[in-house]
Amino acid sequence: MLYYALVFLVVALIAGALGFGGVAGAATGIAQILFFLFLVLLLISLVLGLFRRT
Repeated sequence: MLYYALVFLVVALIAGALGFGGVAGAATGIAQILFFLFLVLLLISLVLGLFRRT
């Protein structure tokens, strides 16, 4: 999932550099959603891993 967030970020940067503002904005939004979803799932995984050890 983090890989896809980075891919969308690179697409947004390239689209922004080429002047495609709409595509860059959409790709940035998707990358941001995927990144925060990754963080939430990472935190859930860490918390569940701590409870499983006890």
